[in-house]
Amino acid sequence: MLTAPSPTAAPSTVDDPAARCRFINERLPQGSLYSDAKRAVQPGSRASWRISPEPFWLPPSVVAYLEGLGGDLQAFYRALNSLYFASVRGTQPTWVADYVDRGRPDQVVDYGRLNRTRSQLPRVIRPDLFLTEAGFVATELDSVPGGIGFGASLAAPYTELGYRLVGGATGMLEGFAGMVAAAAGEANPPTAIVVSEESGDYWEEMAWLAAALRERGHPVYAVRPQDVHFTEEALLVPEGGSPGPRDGDETPAGAPLVPIKVLYRFFELYDVKNVPKWELMLYASKKQRVVITPPAKSYLEEKLSFALLHHPALETYWERELKGERCERLRRVLPPTWILDPRPLPPHATVPGLQLGGKPVQDWQQLLRLTQKERHLVIKPSGFSATAWGSRGVRIGHDLPEEEWVAAVQQALDGFDTARSVLQHFYEVKRSTVAWYDFAAAEVRPMHGRTRLTPYYFVVGDEVRLGGVTATVVPMDKKLIHGMVDAVIVPCALRDDKP
Repeated sequence: MLTAPSPTAAPSTVDDPAARCRFINERLPQGSLYSDAKRAVQPGSRASWRISPEPFWLPPSVVAYLEGLGGDLQAFYRALNSLYFASVRGTQPTWVADYVDRGRPDQVVDYGRLNRTRSQLPRVIRPDLFLTEAGFVATELDSVPGGIGFGASLAAPYTELGYRLVGGATGMLEGFAGMVAAAAGEANPPTAIVVSEESGDYWEEMAWLAAALRERGHPVYAVRPQDVHFTEEALLVPEGGSPGPRDGDETPAGAPLVPIKVLYRFFELYDVKNVPKWELMLYASKKQRVVITPPAKSYLEEKLSFALLHHPALETYWERELKGERCERLRRVLPPTWILDPRPLPPHATVPGLQLGGKPVQDWQQLLRLTQKERHLVIKPSGFSATAWGSRGVRIGHDLPEEEWVAAVQQALDGFDTARSVLQHFYEVKRSTVAWYDFAAAEVRPMHGRTRLTPYYFVVGDEVRLGGVTATVVPMDKKLIHGMVDAVIVPCALRDDKP
């Protein structure tokens, strides 16, 4: 079951942090949305993370910044999309399209260039934000993000306790419903959230999201790709969605089928060769039988886009497309990034804007000779790779022995023709202090940690809505910030709104 248990009475006083944590725990959905993760959890806890008795508090200035950031990021996507097509035409440097198309299947490249989908952009935007001494830095910009159902379900118990969350109590659900309605051009379009086997870790979350939306009157179904049915008139899916993602959980024969108007693609494009019926989904989109969102445009799902924003040869383009102040805001939040391109530079050339060991860079082999103190750098896959999400492929230079750093650099350079890798500076994140509930000791403890904020934006017509913000706080000894058993994960609220 994915539904929440019957509610118990809210704590009689909000001044009892331990009671609030136990109440939140009781209100979390049952089943593997949370607790069946393949890692240990505390006895008595439904969560595979640490529960906090209160939201993560944000000052008004930060909330105002986050509310404005969504429009900037959508403008960046729009300009990036236009830059790609200009590069294909030859009116902007052709190496831009080469960087994002190199090694991609012809089908993915061809679909991304269709005139019919030329203007389509991602409708869900989620940056991963670190707060540094210099302000916010986005380490990633995700248009196929997990966490929508997670954030929506996590918001419910905190709202019941009286906390007023950023985005509101149901901002995630309303944002998703508004997004698919705008994609279809009609209210309440029948929608399928298609979850691939590769993305199966998120199945329960997406099934919960679909069920929660149906309870609000929106016909949304979580389905496996093999349960999508094709006719010349429509794509159809089982009414109510697929039973589950694992072998043996088959859709009953003769299950009623319903036509859909929107297909929400919850799988990465590198995996399409393993997604059953993907060609039929594309065909239905070309025939305008269904709207696929996010669009199948791999060039909008690359971290190397940050490098393009900072490239001096494209400076005039960005300033014209992003209009001055917006361009500067984006360059501050999307950090300087460099593509690890093994092709030799001419003797007079250097990599723009980068010095290593106090010297300008003319050859990436200079990375191999850096001392550990000089390696405050991060290597990560740009995109179109199984290691490009969930921090799987991230390598932090000063955290690795020399031989592992050398191997990481060489692997990134050797893989250039199939999957580009990028280099960024390592950013020190400001320290936060949060409370969490120790179920074993039955007491609330403080934790000093480093925080990542993940705001979720939904594009509804000309509006970019902030549906909610989730904070992930990890202990100070953790270099990578992501969901883990030692992390506190909590929705965010405006500091002035403490109950």
